[in-house]
Amino acid sequence: MTTAGATWAGTHTFTAPSIVEARSIDEVVAAVAGTRGNIRALGTRHSFTDLADTTGTLVTVTDVPAEPELDAAARTVTVGAGTRYGVLAAWLQKRGWALHNLGSLPHISIAGATATATHGSGVGNGCLSTAIAALTYVDADADLVTVGRGEPDFPALAVGLGAFGIVVRVTLDIQPTYDVRQDVYRGIAWEDFLTAPGDILEAAYSVSVFARWTEPTLEQVWVKSRIGPDRTPPDAWVGGRRAAASDAALVDADPAILTPQGGTSGPWLERLPHFRLDSRPSNGDEIQSEYFVDRADASEALRALRSVGDLIDPLLLVTELRTVAADALWLSGAYDRDTLALHFTWRNDPAGVWRVLGAVEAVVKPWGARPHWGKFHAFDADRIAAVHPRVADARAVYERRDPQGRFANDHLRRIGVR
Repeated sequence: MTTAGATWAGTHTFTAPSIVEARSIDEVVAAVAGTRGNIRALGTRHSFTDLADTTGTLVTVTDVPAEPELDAAARTVTVGAGTRYGVLAAWLQKRGWALHNLGSLPHISIAGATATATHGSGVGNGCLSTAIAALTYVDADADLVTVGRGEPDFPALAVGLGAFGIVVRVTLDIQPTYDVRQDVYRGIAWEDFLTAPGDILEAAYSVSVFARWTEPTLEQVWVKSRIGPDRTPPDAWVGGRRAAASDAALVDADPAILTPQGGTSGPWLERLPHFRLDSRPSNGDEIQSEYFVDRADASEALRALRSVGDLIDPLLLVTELRTVAADALWLSGAYDRDTLALHFTWRNDPAGVWRVLGAVEAVVKPWGARPHWGKFHAFDADRIAAVHPRVADARAVYERRDPQGRFANDHLRRIGVR
């Protein structure tokens, strides 16, 4: 065991025998050049499994300086891969620029989030990886390699699970800054949502539905409206009512750590995430799972899950439903289909969660559900291949770029990515 400790929620303790805490790209290069055997990148530890672990050496990149480089003409920014999204967002905002979306946590690193196709919400918004214009990584020979959008291997590398090297710089698309308001609705009936989910999911720039599966109504619907293109949300909507103030809460989290609600407009970086960068996200005492299905199948898949809600809810803290636009990145959960993301935040009971996951995965199997790479799931290589049509193509790219398997690990072999 190393001093790397455990994942954010303590669901996996790292077993790698050594760790290098790099503080520059040169130190990452030196670590790869001077290390025999397997090596893996370690970011902000916000996975829930052994995905980032290795039998060799872990290399952290979170202390490598961000050193953002703005290219206003190209509408891109290039930044250190271990930089937290919230840090980059603040830097961009000061200069009048923005990203297209953010995940619920601004605390996560850019490389870790994009490597696993982490996402926010919005029917027109791709996962965070879709903003990648180029990335630079240290390969197995300790050389710096840059790959850009449009190159043949790019669709495999943009969502690469750390399977081919250690990413040290990422170039992201940007756009002029914008404001967002965040409104919370309560009292919307599950049945009204299931009858026409698009009426809710397509209502604004970003929408999150929070619920438990056996209750008659949704717990909350968070509507994040981009100021300008979106209309002002009504007080009454789909049988629910808009909360007049910031009174929403998530699980047992202190409402003070959430981004402002109540319809007050503010910069994109202070509304699109659920949690504030200057606070600890959620309470950490949890397990997370997430599955991706075609948005066209939303009503059927949700009804099927409701039918086993009595099995789910005793272990569930909350479910969040979000949307992700289709993309062309081979290992993205939204590859080639507009997607509904089914997120489960579970009580910290690993044995109980594993038992329930079997039922959940059986229920969503008919809709070709894909698991989130960094969260609890029971998919093996055969099941991954059945739902990810380009996994063999991605694997071939990783094997060619890392023929000795230095960046492979047991987890990647278990799911058929290496």
